[in-house]
Amino acid sequence: MNEKEDEYPNKANSQEKELNWTFCPICGNSLPKVGGVKYCTNCGVDLDYVKKNKELPPDYVGSSYNQTQQFTSYPTQTRQYYPQREVLSDEEIFDTKRKKLWGTLASIGFPLLAFLIMNGLLIGIIIILLFTAPSIIFNPIFAVFSILAELLLILLPLWYVKKYLKNPTLQNRLELLGFTWKNYTNKDLLKEILIGLSFAVVGIFLVALSSIGIRLFLEFFFGVRIIESPPSDAETLITGMDILILILMVIMMLVIVGPTEEILFRGFMQRGLVRTIGEFWGIIITAFIFAIIHLVALLFYLITPVVFFILFVLLFVPYLAISLMLGLLFRWRDENLIAVIITHGVYNSLTLIIAFLFMVFY
Repeated sequence: MNEKEDEYPNKANSQEKELNWTFCPICGNSLPKVGGVKYCTNCGVDLDYVKKNKELPPDYVGSSYNQTQQFTSYPTQTRQYYPQREVLSDEEIFDTKRKKLWGTLASIGFPLLAFLIMNGLLIGIIIILLFTAPSIIFNPIFAVFSILAELLLILLPLWYVKKYLKNPTLQNRLELLGFTWKNYTNKDLLKEILIGLSFAVVGIFLVALSSIGIRLFLEFFFGVRIIESPPSDAETLITGMDILILILMVIMMLVIVGPTEEILFRGFMQRGLVRTIGEFWGIIITAFIFAIIHLVALLFYLITPVVFFILFVLLFVPYLAISLMLGLLFRWRDENLIAVIITHGVYNSLTLIIAFLFMVFY
């Protein structure tokens, strides 16, 4: 027997496994010159499949590695690599119920950061105006245009979700967050509008009942009797308001506040949380954070801790109730925001109109 054949008894078998490729045909990565290499060490593609079928594997969605990574051993036939996150096509956006999207930390952290940025900007503007033109702050027009700052709430989510899309555009980012009427007929849209309007009215009664309920609870268990109700957001906004300002405020609620807050809380936060911690806790935590964030202004009130606690409870429960309703509505509508946004915007508008009418006639 030839000495070389004795020295390399399995040489023929190993050559059968070699692909005779110097570089990966998909990512261009240099391949190790060893036998039995099945996967690219950079992009993880199945090289055997590519060589045999002259096409990408059906489950290949892109590289999950970079060229700076080091590997202690080369991939073998029993070792497979998967992408770190799912990257969705435009068609897959509408079927994400069983897909894990952004994690718990991102779902909670980005909305909180967005609110911090928005309020920081508003506080900065108010401080500047206090030293330059303080009269503007007390002008109702300022309250109207300050609502435009809520547009900042959706910038972070829109930026973040692009990594989950193969070809990110503004449209498919909004679609991934649930704000879309694609594939909806006129009849479907009318149905969503009617549902939104109906739940806005339900929300008015829900908040009224929850307010009465928490008052009775405080009085029965703690002996706290509420003589005068704490001012609501609507009552604060209508101070010094005329009919023109009211109309502008209603427009802002429908066009700005409803869409931005629902995209942020239901479209981003709740959608992410229900896929990581489950539907029940996802809806509960989203509603809880929504209510807490709307009560941050209480921290600036010069009141005693006891009064702060009472005010907090009186306002927190109604906010929690309406937020839970919005979360459940979002779930019921298959995570589409049309009806939810209408409910939110119309509910806010109705509270403003009711408060304005009470101010005028009573």
